[in-house]
Amino acid sequence: MVVDPNVYSGPPAEERHPNEMAVYAYLDKLGISYQRCDHDYANTMEDCKAVEQVLGAPICKNLLLTNRKQTDFYLLMMPGDKPFKTKDVTAQLGCARLSFATPEHMMDLLGAAPGSASAFELVHDKEGKVQLVMDRELMEGDFISGHPCFSTSTLKLTRSDFLDRFLPAVGHKPILVDLPWPEPETEV
Repeated sequence: MVVDPNVYSGPPAEERHPNEMAVYAYLDKLGISYQRCDHDYANTMEDCKAVEQVLGAPICKNLLLTNRKQTDFYLLMMPGDKPFKTKDVTAQLGCARLSFATPEHMMDLLGAAPGSASAFELVHDKEGKVQLVMDRELMEGDFISGHPCFSTSTLKLTRSDFLDRFLPAVGHKPILVDLPWPEPETEV
């Protein structure tokens, strides 16, 4: 994967997909500073490691989840290297077993391509159909990073700007959960 070694402030000079450009415009409208790194399509958390090196901040794992009836939707943000287990989330949310939302739901609800979900796409959730869920561990870091609708760019902004300015502006308040790390294996 090729990662542009430059870090940019502000939107790209060239025009991109309108959903991506809307994220930059919204952050600019709010006066929120952010840094941007451009790269080849980052399909896995392993791909994101190279981006993390350039941005100097960890990238969150973002998963769009839904209930069996596909009537309730949750955007889960968690540390990128933490394993995801559905039962850990459903138990804390008090809901039925969750599964991954479809690519169509990602585009319809968040304006995001599959594999590119992040909380920045909540600018497209005008009807408030998606509940943001954050692993409490993310509250310990200085920055929040994620893709703006397509995983060919990654944005980084301060955690305080994300929580105190961005989320209230898009009308979302996160539910905090405590997702466990796996138990270390013991030698016998």
